[in-house]
Amino acid sequence: MYLIYESSIVITHNAGFFSCCSVKLHSIVEYINLNKKLPILVDSSSQFDWYKINKTGDITFDYFKQSDNFDNLEFNNDLNINYNHEHQFLNYSDLDYKNICPIVQKYFSPSDDINHIIINIEQKYNLDYNNICVLFYRGNDKNRETQICGYHDYITYANLIISKNPNVKFLIQSDETEFIEFITNSFPNNSFYFKDEIRHMNKCDNTVDLVLRDTSYIFSKYYLAITIIMSRCKYIICGSGNCSIWIMFYRGNNENVYQNLNNIWLK
Repeated sequence: MYLIYESSIVITHNAGFFSCCSVKLHSIVEYINLNKKLPILVDSSSQFDWYKINKTGDITFDYFKQSDNFDNLEFNNDLNINYNHEHQFLNYSDLDYKNICPIVQKYFSPSDDINHIIINIEQKYNLDYNNICVLFYRGNDKNRETQICGYHDYITYANLIISKNPNVKFLIQSDETEFIEFITNSFPNNSFYFKDEIRHMNKCDNTVDLVLRDTSYIFSKYYLAITIIMSRCKYIICGSGNCSIWIMFYRGNNENVYQNLNNIWLK
């Protein structure tokens, strides 16, 4: 999965996009906890194979800025950062945001290309973050890892948000076509989704990244941009998993977040 050397890390884990990111972050945190300093080199050139147009080359910086564009971080000898890649299934109010988010900023800040995609989406859909609630439902094969709640649960919490903000718009983000249709039909006048920038399919035990692999490179870039967009919205209703936890990392907190974890709602 990854190897830690005296001054470097080599990560070889391959799976979904944010699974790759979570394992990479895990390896960096482990290195810092052991050495109280940053590694000289973090080599993730063998990652993100699902998204490579060909199987050679490092595409890390298609997504993220070079880490040396940011100031180095300093760590005291008493520091022990609390993170591993299984924290996707924790209560997100318990995450070590104070120590994790600076590492995320250094190694996972969006590239210029991703920032350009974000700006284009913001303008195309006229996004008003202060009046948007994200309804994020990662379905399909995610049920192999955790219990996923039913669609109607999202209606309950969406109505709670409406009671707080009658002008709210619901941003629907899901890999399940049925969820998008269900929410669109439930809130026909105040819901929307990014029709040209996401992929979804009928509910099944698989992932769009593999079923629709020919387009996975470009849509992984869209998805990173959309994840950052979701992190900026006023309210978030979501399940638990690598995608959701990275919304929290880019957000820097779990304020106004309603999280479903194994069919229990957390606030």
